[in-house]
Amino acid sequence: MTLQQQQQRNIHRVVHPQLSAESFELPRDDNVEQEEQDETSNTDMAIVPTDMDLSSQQTVRVTRPEPPTDFVLQRPLTTEKELLDLAFRPAALNTRVTCRIHRCRDGLDKLYPQYHLFIEHLATGEIQHVMTARKKRKSNTSYYTITGIYRENTSVPEGYVELGKVRSNFLGTTFVIYSHGKNPVKREMTTKKKDLPIREELGAVLYDPNILGFKGPRKMTILMHTLTRDGKRPEYRPVKESEMLLSKYRDGGARDLLVLHNKSPQWNEETQSFVLNFNGRVTQASVKNFQIVHDNDLDYIVMQFGRVERDSFTMDYKYPMCLLQAFSIALTSFDAKLACE
Repeated sequence: MTLQQQQQRNIHRVVHPQLSAESFELPRDDNVEQEEQDETSNTDMAIVPTDMDLSSQQTVRVTRPEPPTDFVLQRPLTTEKELLDLAFRPAALNTRVTCRIHRCRDGLDKLYPQYHLFIEHLATGEIQHVMTARKKRKSNTSYYTITGIYRENTSVPEGYVELGKVRSNFLGTTFVIYSHGKNPVKREMTTKKKDLPIREELGAVLYDPNILGFKGPRKMTILMHTLTRDGKRPEYRPVKESEMLLSKYRDGGARDLLVLHNKSPQWNEETQSFVLNFNGRVTQASVKNFQIVHDNDLDYIVMQFGRVERDSFTMDYKYPMCLLQAFSIALTSFDAKLACE
């Protein structure tokens, strides 16, 4: 293979092959490559058609990707390590993690609801509570804190671990997702916070401004750091604003970022509304419903979220997202947005 051909192949390599179109090549032998070089060097030579050798024809079989298998949480989480592994580990390849979110907004929680995340087993209908998000009171912007839940055994109370938080700007158009940790640009007053590592930046969500909804359904942009080639999520702990996802994206440095968007719904003449195909996982229309895809493959649904009852929602995600990222993105959809409705 020539150096030029090798360089062209390197250009088309992608970090996430399942988020891009598959490419297929026929196997090549040295004789074919030599003949192509000879034809290139003799451009004035007349080409005479020859009879095709049927025995040399090769067939390429292209198969559709298999449906993903559903992740099953075999038993309740019993240690903090198991909880952290589930929260921060990206979903396995060709695996869908199915979840359910219950919103609790009764009594004093009506303005500051709680959101309980359950891992759902579709075959049995069993659900296991693994995370809870709370909207913080007395905050100038939308501010959610997320805690994980595990139980060592039935004789002891549940253990709680602070996992992360989601915070928006004043208009509710931009959200940033962090792990639990120390803010590098803020002087921490408590000893407990001072001893924590610098918080990890897990993602950002941007909503296009849409005053009074004249531009149609919501439009979302999700920013994440790319994974390593072996499918692991590297830790990014920025210490200044220029190193953050939003700054890199706005300064044109999105080459090293994974940029996702919500899938545009199609207008249905019969229902006179915009619709998406959730394959039965979403049963009620809502402005909060969405599907997340990559521009290179609109059929690969990285994440989807939607309403099934008044305060019950489903959330499914796949590689390269982790559970904490998916839950945080879903929380941004709950929030009222002054400039997007």
